Formats: sequence, C-alpha cells, structure tokens
Amino acid sequence: MKFQEAAKRVKKIKGFYTHLTVYIVVNTMIIIVNVQNLDEGESFFKFKTFSTALFWGIGLAAHGLSVFLPSLIMGKDWEEKKIKELMEKEKNNKWE
Repeated sequence: MKFQEAAKRVKKIKGFYTHLTVYIVVNTMIIIVNVQNLDEGESFFKFKTFSTALFWGIGLAAHGLSVFLPSLIMGKDWEEKKIKELMEKEKNNKWE
C-alpha cells in the first residue's frame, strides 16, 4: 500500500516537472518569435509579449500547489484518514 502511494506521488511530481519544462520551452519560443517580429523602435515590454506566460504561469502555479501544498498543510496521513472517515460514513449511512 505504501509503495502504491509513493508511486502515485512520484507520478504527480513528474507530471508537474513535465508541465514546467513544456512551459519554459514554449514560452521561450514565443518570446523569441515576438522579439524577432518587433518593428524598429518598438518596445519589447508589452502585455502581448508576456500574456501567455502570465496566464499559463497562473495555471502552472495552481498545478504546483496541488502537488506540493497538501502534504505541507495537511500532513502525510491526512488523505488516508479522510478516506477512512468517508468510508466509515458511507458504511453507516448505507442502511438508512
């Protein structure tokens, strides 16, 4: 059981790092294309240059929080305790 939980956690962490890598590669390419398409004298620092990175970054941050924050706030055994609690509640309510 502990091995399966650890494997599941590693899979979530790997998913986050894959997401982070794709974020960096794609946004680097977008920024390079935007720089190459600047008109002479046009400023690089515009909202359109960074909008994809900003909004995708918000999603990436949410993904990171969902992967790393629960164990920091709720502790290691929180999920297991919650599952047992819900199963017990379901068992007690089954015949009502």
